[in-house]
Amino acid sequence: MAEKKKYGEKEIEKAKLELWDNQHTDRDYEINISFSEFTCLCPRSGYPDFATIKVDYIPGKKIVELKSLKLYLNSFRNRHIGHEDAVNVIFKELNKKLKPRYLEVIGDFNPRGNVKTIVRVSTQKDL
Repeated sequence: MAEKKKYGEKEIEKAKLELWDNQHTDRDYEINISFSEFTCLCPRSGYPDFATIKVDYIPGKKIVELKSLKLYLNSFRNRHIGHEDAVNVIFKELNKKLKPRYLEVIGDFNPRGNVKTIVRVSTQKDL
């Protein structure tokens, strides 16, 4: 008998980034988000990779709703994707949706096979 999906698995499957209006478009301010439980699968071996994903941005007209971001990042957990690709995909999606004044996404991956990887993608900072 197949086990039913749990409510969290269902939420992750339908994850979409939700945006809210920025109530303070009259000033530049920075939002720093750290997600310490990011996982994905190595595209070569299938072994899990673990990372902290950091998102730093100066919002334009929109900000990202945090639960939707958490679910979106959790949607990578069964995806075979390399470190560099994962960070660039996250950056591209956030940049496209938010259209921020500045955005930086950092993937700080746990060492595996004695190799540590940090991937950083950002726009030009205009302050």
